[in-house]
Amino acid sequence: YVRFHLISPLIQQSAENIVLFDTFVNILSHNLGEPAYEADVAQLEYKLVAGEHGLIIRVKGFNHKLPLLFQLIIDYLSDFSFTPAVFEMITEQLKKTYFNILIKPETLAKDVRLLILEHGRWSMTDKYQTLMKGLSIESLSSFVEAFKSQLFVEGLVQGNFTS
Repeated sequence: YVRFHLISPLIQQSAENIVLFDTFVNILSHNLGEPAYEADVAQLEYKLVAGEHGLIIRVKGFNHKLPLLFQLIIDYLSDFSFTPAVFEMITEQLKKTYFNILIKPETLAKDVRLLILEHGRWSMTDKYQTLMKGLSIESLSSFVEAFKSQLFVEGLVQGNFTS
C-alpha cells in the first residue's frame, strides 16, 4: 500500500484554483486510463483524489510491480499534457458533477455547514459559478506549472517493501 499526498497552498487561494485543480486531477485520471489498464488486470489498484489541500495518490497491490505503477503515475503527472477536446469534455463533466451536488439538499447542507465552520473555504456555488464563467486552456496550463513548483509531499508505504 502506497499513499502520497502532494500538498500545495495554491489550491485554496481562490475558487478558480479549486476548479482548475479538479480539472487537472480529472484530466490526469483520464490520461492514465489506457496506460494503467494492464496494472488493473494484474490486480494493482490506484486512485487519484482531489483533496482539499492537494492531490492524494493511492496505490495498492502486489509489491513487485507496485513501484512501476507508481512511477507511471508520477511520469504522467510530471509530463502533464492534454488536448483541447479532453479539456472541453472534462469541464462539461465537472459542470454536471457540480450541478448534481448543488441540487441534492443533503450535500448542499453539508457544504454550507463546512463553509460556516472552515475559514477560507469556497462553496460549491462559488465553484459552479466559476466553472460556468469558463476556464481557459492557458489558465489550466499555468496553474499546473505553479502547482508542481509549490509542492510539499507526505508519504506512507506499508507492506513488503525495503527502505
